[in-house]
Amino acid sequence: MEKKEIETRDDVQLLVETFYGKIREDKILGPIFNGIITDWEAHLKLLTDFWETQLFLKRIYQGNPVTAHQEVDDKTNHSITSEHFGLWLNHWFATIDELFEGDKAWIAKNRAQKMSTMLFMQMFQHRSRTS
Repeated sequence: MEKKEIETRDDVQLLVETFYGKIREDKILGPIFNGIITDWEAHLKLLTDFWETQLFLKRIYQGNPVTAHQEVDDKTNHSITSEHFGLWLNHWFATIDELFEGDKAWIAKNRAQKMSTMLFMQMFQHRSRTS
């Protein structure tokens, strides 16, 4: 498959759906995601909205990723680690590299890396406030 730029919502949807297909099959991350997400179709649409917002600066996404990740951490008995985020990032980078190239691909990697650090720190801080 020839790589291309991320240019449209369809490109973002392809990235999100391919990536989460890998996450669902991952022996470490799969049980976490599959145990919490009950409507994958709606979740993939939400994440496509999120990444379209991030990559094209459109105001489509309606949600709070910090709260969502804090709730996941609560539901998993605070068992999410930085290693989980590292695995997630490795899959994200590999999926982008498999499908896309160019500026938006770089932005998608850069934003994910920054967000993963921020989200883990917010989860960690939330733990100390709720325990």
